[in-house]
Amino acid sequence: MRDGAGAGHDANAQAALDLLARRKSAKPLTMTGPGPSAAELDRLLTLASRVPDHGKLAPWRFIVFEGDARARAGEIFAQAFAARHPGASAEQLDLERKRFQHAPLVIAVVSHVRPHPKIPEWEQALSAGAVCQTINIAATAMGYVSAWLTQWVSYDAGVLAALGVAPEEKVAGFMHIGRPTLATEDRPRPALADIVTRF
Repeated sequence: MRDGAGAGHDANAQAALDLLARRKSAKPLTMTGPGPSAAELDRLLTLASRVPDHGKLAPWRFIVFEGDARARAGEIFAQAFAARHPGASAEQLDLERKRFQHAPLVIAVVSHVRPHPKIPEWEQALSAGAVCQTINIAATAMGYVSAWLTQWVSYDAGVLAALGVAPEEKVAGFMHIGRPTLATEDRPRPALADIVTRF
């Protein structure tokens, strides 16, 4: 290998490692627009589709919420919240209406595992988790911030049905993506001594 090619490879590797080292989640409340362009969104989802996927099952799909779709989803959340909590205040319902309106883009990663003679359902579910983290990393590389959230709306059958999620499917995460308005604080990370053993 020529010296120039090796040096370029080292620089690319270091840039990738630096990206992983600085990636951290941002609260949707601190996000603003504009969000990814149509081309960027296509690239983001294409990259997310490249995760490990034993058996080539593609056991996940995406629901994209942009523009007015975020407000329509918010109405679903508010109605479901009111049904769950009949005494909910106007402020609480307003918070639910705005749940998807802080970030300019929200992507639902929907996991749909199925029985397979060779691929355990657990591995199919893990693949959907890999999709979520790949979206986080790719969004960071594009200059955006992101948050991988679930919360109660991911587990409410009525909400999921209204969003187009089938009974046999689950939401692995709602990926909120936008531009930062505040510096994102890092959180404490586990010490390797606490999480690593050697066999």
